[in-house]
Amino acid sequence: MKRLFDILAAVVGLIVLSPVLLFAALAILILDGWPLLFFHERVGRNGRAFKLVKLRTMTVSQNGEKGGFDVGNRKRVTAIGRLLRRAKIDELPQLWNVLAGDMSMVGPRPEVRKWTEVYPERWAFVHTVRPGITDPAAIAFRYEEEFLASADDPEKTYRLEVLPKKLDMYETYVRNRSFGGDLKIIWRTLREVLHGIL
Repeated sequence: MKRLFDILAAVVGLIVLSPVLLFAALAILILDGWPLLFFHERVGRNGRAFKLVKLRTMTVSQNGEKGGFDVGNRKRVTAIGRLLRRAKIDELPQLWNVLAGDMSMVGPRPEVRKWTEVYPERWAFVHTVRPGITDPAAIAFRYEEEFLASADDPEKTYRLEVLPKKLDMYETYVRNRSFGGDLKIIWRTLREVLHGIL
């Protein structure tokens, strides 16, 4: 049922949100040029790597596609990128990842390999399910980027403070996941995004 829901939701989402995606893509093209999309290597179910796709919100970096980025570093975020991130529009292309079977609508957010090598036993449990576009941790840490940017040592803060709390929430989700629970998470996510925009 979950996979069928994922496919239907992704198809409907791509159709309904296609004008938003088109407008955002045109804005990136006009203001920042090519490329329009950003492919980032993440770790998914059973530890398998896949390419997560987003609308590009940062200046191009040679090592960006390979999974390299500095936590809390917002220097490369473009002007239009800040707006797209605020509204979470940059995340919409991940509906393609859902259709491809790499992701689910709801599930633990996929991480880069570097951070899955921290607390590996915990990640092994989390990786028994598909990663998702949203989950309780994504809602709770909606302003994670701003929090890390203000930290004296963003990487240390992420490793010792943020990541353990995220893993707590990921593990709780995996243990207690249900279709009804997923619907509630999607509703909470939409509410938070609308609240952030308005």
